[in-house]
Amino acid sequence: MRKIIINIVLLILAFTAQVCLFPQISILASWPNLLLIIVSICAFIEGRQMGIIYGLVAGLVMDLFYSGAFGFYTLFFVNMGFLNGCFTRYYYEDYITLPLTLAILNDLAYNLYIYIFRFLVQGKLNFGYYFVKIILPEVIFTTVTTLVIYRLLLFINHSLTEWDEKQTR
Repeated sequence: MRKIIINIVLLILAFTAQVCLFPQISILASWPNLLLIIVSICAFIEGRQMGIIYGLVAGLVMDLFYSGAFGFYTLFFVNMGFLNGCFTRYYYEDYITLPLTLAILNDLAYNLYIYIFRFLVQGKLNFGYYFVKIILPEVIFTTVTTLVIYRLLLFINHSLTEWDEKQTR
């Protein structure tokens, strides 16, 4: 239970940084999608059910903050958490290739989801511009940030697991 609460607090802190801190840094044309990274990694480490829970929290926070159809982001994050949780059986602590690959695929899927349902529906057909100016920089930032956050979440997960084992003895 403690792990769930700490991960949800991390999600809220990541959302706060993503919305309030990153836009204030003028040298960044794009920034990493921290919610996507945390949901992806937590689902990868802890499984499908926890991925759905973290995806639900992240999606609801995004839906409450951004306007539009309620449930738009929740639908994506819940499905992403579930799909990333399917890869739990391939989880090894030192195995960084799969989490990085998942981060790249998740960010591409997220941006395509946004493009299709926010821009393409409105008749904005310039996908090349959207890909070069928005998708590509965000994918690069998200991938690099995933390297750091993956190690941080592994450390937190390992520490909480050890602490829970000491409490049960």
